[in-house]
Amino acid sequence: MSKFTQMTTFVEVVARGSLSAAARAEGIAPAMIGRRLDALESRLGVKLLRRTTRKLVLTDEGVAFLEDCQRILGELGEAEAAISERSGHASGHLTISAPAGFGRQHVAPLLPSFLAEHRDVTVNLNLNDRVIDLVGDGVDVAIRIARLGDSNLVGVKLADNGRVLVAAPAYLKRHGTPRTPGDLARHNCLAISSEGSQRGWTFLENGKPVTLKVSGNMVCNDGAVLHAWALAGKGLAWRSMWEVGEQIASGELCTVLDDFAAPGNDIHAVFAQRRHLPLRIRAFVDFLRRSYAAPDYWRQR
Repeated sequence: MSKFTQMTTFVEVVARGSLSAAARAEGIAPAMIGRRLDALESRLGVKLLRRTTRKLVLTDEGVAFLEDCQRILGELGEAEAAISERSGHASGHLTISAPAGFGRQHVAPLLPSFLAEHRDVTVNLNLNDRVIDLVGDGVDVAIRIARLGDSNLVGVKLADNGRVLVAAPAYLKRHGTPRTPGDLARHNCLAISSEGSQRGWTFLENGKPVTLKVSGNMVCNDGAVLHAWALAGKGLAWRSMWEVGEQIASGELCTVLDDFAAPGNDIHAVFAQRRHLPLRIRAFVDFLRRSYAAPDYWRQR
């Protein structure tokens, strides 16, 4: 067992918070992770972690060793990135995080084509809807659909992301088409909820954003469910173009109140600042930008 493997395992365990989580990330048994840590502590002659049934706690020696390991691994990554940049050849492992729904529709289907272009790259795609700690979770690049705040992360815009109000033709035939945001008070609005509270729908009126609290007979905390309800003709839903573009193009859904549409949250790739950005990250970000910029992409997925 190499010193490098022991070091990377130690850092991974601390980042993920448990032996089992680190084992799942590597696709090996937790017992193997435990043996690596035991061997590392035996070789160093110190205890790095105190393990209980609930959590891991770093000892003072563990804190100091973690800082050194992170620095060494970071410098190694920088060296590899510099060499890769000179060679013009993307290689290595790429860990990607994306929102679940968006990732299923607009990241996962593109990965086989990306890997066909870059045969020496391997990927691990993690789909979840929480905002992750890129460095702490060992993620190379994250896809975020939001306005980016100030941080030490680098954000690259991949595509615009308009939000539209949609309904099935059958619903509009039964209930009529709203002409102004005020008309929504007479419609069944399928709103998303978060921990019992509704976020509201935002429109532009007289050039200024206005957020309306809408009402309807069904709310849900899952956007895919709202999308399905709208397709079934149950009401109006305020959704992103990345989600409903295909159904708009096919006529299954119609947009309404287009003249009042407010700017959406754009789609970004986010990664940590580095002196030398690994070519595999740059290649992946460029690939997504190129794919999303293709004519009619958002209305054909």
